[in-house]
Amino acid sequence: MKLPRTTPSMTKPLVQAPADDGSRYRSLIASITLFLSLIGALLAFTFYTSNILAKNTTLINTTNNIANNAQSVLKDLFDLQNSYGEDFTSPHMSTVIKRLQDSSQSIDQSLGALEKGGVLTTGMGRTQKIDPITDPAIRPALAQTREQWEQLRPRVDDYLKVAKDLKVDAAPALNAANDQAKTSSLVMNDTLNTLTGTVYDRAQNEANLIRLIQLLGVGAILTYFGIFIFFFVRRLREADAQAAAAQRETAEIMANVNTGLFLLNKDLSIGNQYSAQLTNIMGTDQIAGENLAQLLKNKVTAKDLEVTEGFVKQLYNPRVKEKLIDDLNPLKKVLLQDEGKTSGANKYLDFKFSRVYDQNNIARILVNVQDVTQQVRLEQRLEEERAQNDLQIEMLTTILNVSPTIINEFIQNTKQNIVKINNILKTPGSDQGALRDKLAQMYRIMHSLKGEASALNLHTFTNIANNFEEKLKGLQAKDKLSGNDFLPLTIHLDELLSLSNTIESLGLRINQNAAPVTDTSAAPTSSGTSEVYTIKPQITANTANGGMNAFYQQFADNIATRQQKQVQLKASGFNSIQPPADIAAVIKDITIQLVRNAVVHGIETPKVRESRGKPVVGKINLSLIELSESYKLMIEDDGNGLDFDAIRARAVQMGYDANDLAQWSEQRLTTLLFKSGFSTREHADDDAGRGVGMDIIQAHIDQMNGQINVDSQAGKYTRMTVKIPKNPVQ
Repeated sequence: MKLPRTTPSMTKPLVQAPADDGSRYRSLIASITLFLSLIGALLAFTFYTSNILAKNTTLINTTNNIANNAQSVLKDLFDLQNSYGEDFTSPHMSTVIKRLQDSSQSIDQSLGALEKGGVLTTGMGRTQKIDPITDPAIRPALAQTREQWEQLRPRVDDYLKVAKDLKVDAAPALNAANDQAKTSSLVMNDTLNTLTGTVYDRAQNEANLIRLIQLLGVGAILTYFGIFIFFFVRRLREADAQAAAAQRETAEIMANVNTGLFLLNKDLSIGNQYSAQLTNIMGTDQIAGENLAQLLKNKVTAKDLEVTEGFVKQLYNPRVKEKLIDDLNPLKKVLLQDEGKTSGANKYLDFKFSRVYDQNNIARILVNVQDVTQQVRLEQRLEEERAQNDLQIEMLTTILNVSPTIINEFIQNTKQNIVKINNILKTPGSDQGALRDKLAQMYRIMHSLKGEASALNLHTFTNIANNFEEKLKGLQAKDKLSGNDFLPLTIHLDELLSLSNTIESLGLRINQNAAPVTDTSAAPTSSGTSEVYTIKPQITANTANGGMNAFYQQFADNIATRQQKQVQLKASGFNSIQPPADIAAVIKDITIQLVRNAVVHGIETPKVRESRGKPVVGKINLSLIELSESYKLMIEDDGNGLDFDAIRARAVQMGYDANDLAQWSEQRLTTLLFKSGFSTREHADDDAGRGVGMDIIQAHIDQMNGQINVDSQAGKYTRMTVKIPKNPVQ
């Protein structure tokens, strides 16, 4: 396979082809030119000599014509003498006299043409150009002929003048002409024979010379042609041998190279030459002439195929720099799916495209295909290990910077929430109302878990919980639900369980001195069975990093950073007050949702606060007070206050009647904040906008028979007070 020349920055041919600059054909062109020149010269010489032969032939014919006319004059004079006395008007006499006159004129014209040159008219009516005789060997004979004719012609003219005159006797003139003709004709015959013989001999010699020269010319041409053919065939054989050697080298390379190589045309058709490895890589031997898009159809995505076609078109565009569009290659480490749906047969291929130049034109595209399956899978394993290491570092950071009590509570709550979601999934009920109620319950549980994970900066937990919420949101948007729609959720439950076990294991390694306590909550595994987990006991909240007060302060700071706000949260009572475990879990969940709500919805951005004449740092006061019969949780921020116009607008979007809403009091409008799916935020993110946080608070208050009070002033503050009985009636 011959590959054209490439530029230094482009891919070079596998075998260097001879430069296509015409030098290899220069000698061939020169030889053919010389051969044609010889043939042209021979043809020109032949044309020239043919003119000479024609002139000689004309000269011979002219001398013969003079001799014939001289004999005709003698014969006609003799005939007229014998027929003397016959009526000159008779046909016989008229014909003879006319012929005598014509012969005399013809002799006179022919001699004049031979002496001075001229044009003669033949008996056939054609004209002939006669060149004057200049040859010294011929001129004397011509002069003698002219001399004898000048003696005879006056006698003939004298007779012709009186031949038809009845008043004059023509016999004397006829006899005189006849006598002179007998004398002159003999001399003229001799001189004309000499003239004709000399001309003929000269013409014959010239003809012989011409034939000799022609034979030599033809011989030279044939000899040159033989030499030309010999050297040309030898050169062709040498070129064929070089081409065959180059082809063998190319074939050896293409048979043994470890990558797939082929040339791609502008219409995406594959060239006839390709490496043997390409058949193994592509899994087919039907490659030559095939369209690349058809070859990859159903093996890569339709989008990748579409982008590939556009990418190849750009490669053929000379105005586009190859290096600039290399990053747009859609077939870098692309997954080639097995059409038989056998996942083990899938492989990763890396396509590299390089321009092939012919002179300064883009001729074709050289494609290099490599099977990088092992490399990609190794990279994937390394990435998984890196992600696992990052996860462990993240968890270690949390464990080292957060109270063990909080970590243990999070692990316990996570497993308990997994059990709750698993039980919800197992709960009978196939009607649409029951299925949507399951969605609402799982949404609240997962949102609560996400909030707690976010407070601990456990981003992996947060991401999994967020993905779980996205799945739930997608199910809520469906017109009709079925039990099978819930099956994919178990994958996320397994991920959460695995992560909780990992962080628990790390915590056990670090806190070897803590005494274990058994939590008999049965958490489901991926196989559907249950296990009993050992959880470390709660210890005093006054441990690492300031206990729960510092925990909530850090949580608020993290949310503010993500929301590009500045806050200062002051917490009190959470370190000193120790509610029972069930009530403490509820208080913690409610507090997380309240803090998030205050930072996201309450506190303004620094720019807005500055425009309202407020300090750029928003203030949040969070407190827990133990009363005689209840626990009082209060949070207050100096932010926006409740925007009742926004609440009404959102309610209208959810289907409430605008006229009815206009009659609602602010207190009644506040109750909408605790409805599932209600949020005044236009776009959801990891912190808010899903309409679940306040719903979680309402669910906990209803469960614990508690109370919540909301007090707000637009642009000033929002205060929420929650009371949880110490002995709630379940």
